[in-house]
Amino acid sequence: MNHPARLGLLALALAMAGCSVLEGDKIDYKSAAKGSTLEVPPDLTQLSRDTRYAVPGTSVSAAAMQAGQAARPVGTANTAPATLSDVRIERDGNQRWLVVSRPADQLWEPVRDFWLQNGFTLDLDQANLGIMETDWAENRAKLPQDIIRSTLGKLIDSVYSTGERDRFRTRLERNASGGTDIYISHRGLIEVYNSSTKDTTVWQPRANDPELETEFLRRLMVKLGVSEEQAKAVAAAPATRAPAARVVNVGNTPAVQLEEAFDRAWRRVGLALDRTGFTVEDRNRSEGVYFVRYVAPDAQKKEPGFLGKLFSSAAPAKPPLKYRIVVRSQGSATTVSVLNEAGAPESSANAERIVRVIADELK
Repeated sequence: MNHPARLGLLALALAMAGCSVLEGDKIDYKSAAKGSTLEVPPDLTQLSRDTRYAVPGTSVSAAAMQAGQAARPVGTANTAPATLSDVRIERDGNQRWLVVSRPADQLWEPVRDFWLQNGFTLDLDQANLGIMETDWAENRAKLPQDIIRSTLGKLIDSVYSTGERDRFRTRLERNASGGTDIYISHRGLIEVYNSSTKDTTVWQPRANDPELETEFLRRLMVKLGVSEEQAKAVAAAPATRAPAARVVNVGNTPAVQLEEAFDRAWRRVGLALDRTGFTVEDRNRSEGVYFVRYVAPDAQKKEPGFLGKLFSSAAPAKPPLKYRIVVRSQGSATTVSVLNEAGAPESSANAERIVRVIADELK
């Protein structure tokens, strides 16, 4: 059945059900079925274990964690920790993350199992980079629990669709105490009609949801041994206000300026890259460098849909470009700039776009 038909049936079901959903558990994910239109984007397939982009120094990756390389400097200023056993949650603006007093090699499999148990499959599973990413999945708890669906059940389950998909990226980094920081970031899609006749639909990005990120952090706390009651209490604490970010020009190149020290800036930029869908090939905290892949909009302009038909199995017209996102601090101020693959300052239109995307996410 095509998408418009499913949307129509869902609208009818919502009307009959009075737009009600389960009052209990609001999360019940189911990964997109194989052969669906949500194929793995060409730029988000498994990363190769390429070390050509390593900068001399301490590389913050799962491999480095396991090898016991030098830890990063402590940086907990202006955060609000809440400690429970060997797991605590910290906040900075609308960003939250877990700090666990265990090495990453002891956490990788439990975290991996966590996503599988929550109804996802993993499109990215790279222990050497400390990154795993789910496929696009649908939150079935948002579907109406009407009498038709409850009666016929799975017989017509395939015609129901929320018109939304979610994907989550998890990143593990070693901290100064020998434990691990765990970050979870969300990206979302929404299905919309792409013509006035409403005969076809396309998937478009929707805003990331910090509440979903917090909910999965809370559930992960429980998976790691914290009680439900304790996890709910600490996850419900209000967010703090993060410093603003602004776009500036430094030496004729675009950059983002933050009025905060390196530790906070590094963490915020990393989450911004995760949330906006950059493919991080490697990172080196001691040098303040993220190595990313970027697909320019004009490289896919001939393909319709989300970011140039992001979910097509066809390769983009041009290969992804590789950049270095550099975080540099001096005292309490930090500048985020873009270098090309060779490490030279980048002043192209792509650099301008990347800087504005990062700045928008940091606001």
